[in-house]
Amino acid sequence: MGEGNASHPDADMDIVQRRLMFDDECILVDQNDRVVGHDSKYNCHLMENIEAKNLLHRAFSVFLFNSKYELLLQQRSATKVTFPLVWTNTCCSHPLYRESELIEENALGVRNAAQRKLLDELGILAKDVPIDQFVPLGRMLYKAPSDGKWGEHELDYLLFIVRDVNVTPNPDEVADVKYVNRQLKELLEKADAGDEGLKLSPWFRLVVDNFLFKWWDHVEKGTLEKVADMKTIHRLT
Repeated sequence: MGEGNASHPDADMDIVQRRLMFDDECILVDQNDRVVGHDSKYNCHLMENIEAKNLLHRAFSVFLFNSKYELLLQQRSATKVTFPLVWTNTCCSHPLYRESELIEENALGVRNAAQRKLLDELGILAKDVPIDQFVPLGRMLYKAPSDGKWGEHELDYLLFIVRDVNVTPNPDEVADVKYVNRQLKELLEKADAGDEGLKLSPWFRLVVDNFLFKWWDHVEKGTLEKVADMKTIHRLT
């Protein structure tokens, strides 16, 4: 839609990102995570729609740890429409409005979407991240502007998984990757100080500030199920 049309209002948008913006249909939900419809990724991320229509969509954030309990981070590519070149957790995206990703029992639809996007963004094979290995730990609702035009308003499922994987980043999605241990705190200090232009995504920062280090203990002990709470929606806007 609009590709190759220089007069299109977003003609300067990266061609891959523009295709995803119009082709991908996000799942619209209410504040209690009940499905109320669907709309394009484009419409769901326009701040004017978020503000005027209160559009809220379902999302997920994957936190993948290796067997040394180091967390895999990614830097979003420069061509991303929202939050380009920002560092964030392993993979952040949206379940789409399709049968396999709408399954609500045990967050199966979201886990299916997470497996799909780990392949798309990081080249991680599905067999290396089995669906039943994702542990849904909680849900949070937040709103965050990216710039004057774009932003996020998401009901975000937080998925943890411990696996050793081979990573082959897709340059359309990911600029860089790195594993971090709990020295992540030094990264946070750099971001707070604005050192080296380092920026963290707002949703990653919310998870870090509210949950991550407590949950990291349970990653190491193999007791993540003890802190899973999929009944509460943490309203962090």
